[in-house]
Formats: sequence, C-alpha cells, structure tokens
Amino acid sequence: MVIKKQTIKLKKVQKNSKPSFEKNKKITKKPVVKTKATVDNKGSEVTKKTEEKKPSKKFSKDLAPLRGMKDILPKDEQFWKAAHHEAEDIAHAYNFGWIETPILEEVSLFIRSIGKGTDVVDKEMYVFEDRDGSKVGLRPEATASLVRSYITNGMQSESQPVKVWTCGPMFRHDRPQAGRFRQFHQFNCESFGVKDASVDAELIVVAYNFLNDLGISSTVFINSIGSKEDRDNYTIELVAYLRSKRSYLCDDCKKRMNKNPLRSLDCKVEQCQPVIEDAPKIIDWLGVESKKYFMKVLEYLDELEVPYMLQPTLVRGLDYYTDTVFEIYEDQDKADTQKSSQGALGGGGRYDLLIGQLGGQPTPASGFAIGLERVVMALKNLKEKGKNIPIVEKRSKIFFAQLGDQARMRALGLIEKLRREGVLVYHNIGKSSLKGQLELANKYGVTHSLILGQKEVLDGTIIIRDMDSGIQEIVDQQKIKQELKKNNLITIKSE
Repeated sequence: MVIKKQTIKLKKVQKNSKPSFEKNKKITKKPVVKTKATVDNKGSEVTKKTEEKKPSKKFSKDLAPLRGMKDILPKDEQFWKAAHHEAEDIAHAYNFGWIETPILEEVSLFIRSIGKGTDVVDKEMYVFEDRDGSKVGLRPEATASLVRSYITNGMQSESQPVKVWTCGPMFRHDRPQAGRFRQFHQFNCESFGVKDASVDAELIVVAYNFLNDLGISSTVFINSIGSKEDRDNYTIELVAYLRSKRSYLCDDCKKRMNKNPLRSLDCKVEQCQPVIEDAPKIIDWLGVESKKYFMKVLEYLDELEVPYMLQPTLVRGLDYYTDTVFEIYEDQDKADTQKSSQGALGGGGRYDLLIGQLGGQPTPASGFAIGLERVVMALKNLKEKGKNIPIVEKRSKIFFAQLGDQARMRALGLIEKLRREGVLVYHNIGKSSLKGQLELANKYGVTHSLILGQKEVLDGTIIIRDMDSGIQEIVDQQKIKQELKKNNLITIKSE
C-alpha cells in the first residue's frame, strides 16, 4: 500500500494585512465617555471628560463568609451526618441525655470558669455589649454553659451522676488554620455528681469509640494534674525553673510566669519547646491520693484495651481541670513528637471545683469535647485513601423520574403519598430530561427507578426499572408500595 504524501501550502500574509482570526475576534465595547460641565476658579465653564464607571464587583467580597467561618455544603453532607449520627448513637448507648444550651451567655460565666490569663479569655472570646448594657459573649466552649445549666435547672437534686451530651457551634477569634476555625463544632459529653476512676475511664472510652466506630484509628494521650494542693506545690517549683530559663522563653510565657505558670506547658511556640521538655513533671508532685486515683484510671483503660500514652507536659488549656486530663490524636500523627492541641481531635478531663466555683454546691464532674471539623477532615482523608467510611441512612434504593408536565404534577403527589406510607425515594422535580434524571439516579447508586410519563398518568400505572439490567415492569400506581416491598426494594421510615 502506497501512502501519498500530502503537501499543505501556506498562504503568504501580505504586509499590513490582518490575520484571518481577527474577523472572529470578540469586539469589546469601549467605556462610554460622558461630558461634565464644571466651573473653574475664574468663573469660566470647563468641559471635562469622565469615563462611565464600570459595575463594581465589591459585592462578591462583601457576601463572602467572615474570616475563619465557612459554609457546610451538601457535598460534605455524608461526613457531617456520619459524625452527628455516631455522636447520637454512642451517647445513647452509654446513657447520656441530650441537652442544648444557648449560644450567648453572660461573659462573666466564661471568665469565672475558663479563667483570666488563658488565651481563650484574654485573646479569643467574642464579647460585645447587649442592648440593655450587659456584657455577653458567644460561647467559646460548652462545659461552662453545661455546668451553668446543671446549677440553674436544679439537676443536683436528680439521681447522680447526671450524664449529658450536646453537639453544636462554638466561637473563638483564633488564627484560622487547617481544622481550626472561628466558628467550629464540638461533640461534648459530661458527667456530673460522682468522682470515680470508672467515670473518667467511661468518658475516655466513649471519646475513643466514637472515633473508632467512624473508622478513625486513634491514641489517647493522658496525664494527671492532681488536686489544687498538688498544683500549688508544683507551681512553686515550676516558676523557679521558668525564671532560670527566662531568656529562652517567648514573650507570652514570660507573662504567664506571673499570671498562670501552668499555661507555659501548653505553649506551642517552637523556641519554648526545649524548655518545656526539660521542665519538672507534675506527676512527680502528685499526692498519694492523686497518684492512686490516676493509676486506677489507667487500670481501667488497660482492662478496656484503650491505647494510651503518658504525656507529662499535658495540662490542657483551661483553668478548671483537676486530676485526669487527656487528648486524643489520630494514629497517623504518632510520628509527630511535638503533640499540640492544634492537632488533637479532642480532649477533656476532670473538673471537680468548677460547679462550686460557679455558685453551685461543690460537685465532682468530668467531660470531653471532640472537634467535628477535624473529624470530618480525618474522614475525608480516609475516603481519599480508598477506605470505607460509615454510610448514614442510605435513604433509598429507588429514584423517582418523571417526563412531561402532567407527570411532573402527578409525581409530587405520588412522592408525598409514598412518604406518608414510610417509603423514601430520591427525586429531582426540577429536571425535565429523563436521561438527566436517570444519570442522577446512577449517581445516587440506586438499584431501581420509578418512571412516570404522560401515558402512565392516563393509565394510572408506573414503570419500575431495574437500573442494572434495564428490565422494566408496569404496575398500578395504587400498588407501588406493595410491589416495592415484595421485591425488597424499599427503605421504611416508619410502619
């Protein structure tokens, strides 16, 4: 077979001639020039050319979310619903009762509970004056509000322990970074009224299993900061040590030495890390009872086979903690020796003095909080690596498609009828193309589609289509539920 060579002649472009593509070039209109008459300082009229202003695009910036705050979109629904569903499921399994507190509280509540000298109170709280002149703040964490609710609603008279859980938004004016936002969401569990190592262990198990059930492998980092007396004795030793290393500390830690020395152990500044690592360990200053209590907590964790590591510098960032404190990290972070609260999925501990401090009867308490933004990040990473994540209520195996105006009108009625009978179906009434609707059905991963066309409207029938084989069956519209149930195709919301 002989292949003929094909030669292509290029036309010469003459000088001053425009290339052919110029003919198709998009013509852009020049700004309209307007004239404006003005008067100069001598009284003469001067005509000045002014360009018509182009439409401002500033609105797009004005409509953007505030820095450090973001929208949660439908594309992330599966991750957020998985986290919320698991939170509710595990809280119910361990007999925690659901509670909801206001987002706004008196500022004094957070100052008295979290403490002056902490970054949360001094730098991060959203505080403003209400219309009546009172100072209010957006809650930076949930524990103080839950304690306030425990006191003001007389829960101390109920059978103890009172175990509650909540899930909702918190607010801190912090520097936004990966997994940290100015509006963020937490899953909290708290136990009021009983001091026992088993209570601490149960809370740690709930936090650990919450992550584990979502498929997130994690390890608990744990420490004890002892009683108030233990901390007072330790603080004297710590301040002496920090003063000897003053020149190596950051400016914040120099201030913390006088205000709140324990906060220095929670510092994240790189230059302070060598000083923190060599600092006296609080566990060496625990009294006999505090040591016994801590060892008992560890024994429970051993029995429950919860993986944990002792972290001598762990003190948590809030003033109200006593005895047990812990944080939980995803296992992929284990190689990072510089553990910080910025990387923790969650944490908590015991706070036996807080209820008395806020005006209630002295009552022991313990709890934890897990950041849902970080949990969602972890779930996304798992999915990217091809690992399975929990699927929450796969709503239906069925998609309802319609074709034509009459079918669309009838479809809404049938979808509502099915819903009332406990049958949930995917659908998109806004789409008129049958092909587009079936493509959407494939995206949802349904096994069957209900198809309603003009003919079916007149006949009082509907088509059940097998999405894999393409086999179709025509059934009576009044018997849709029976046919779907007979073929084991429906998800029943309620019988």
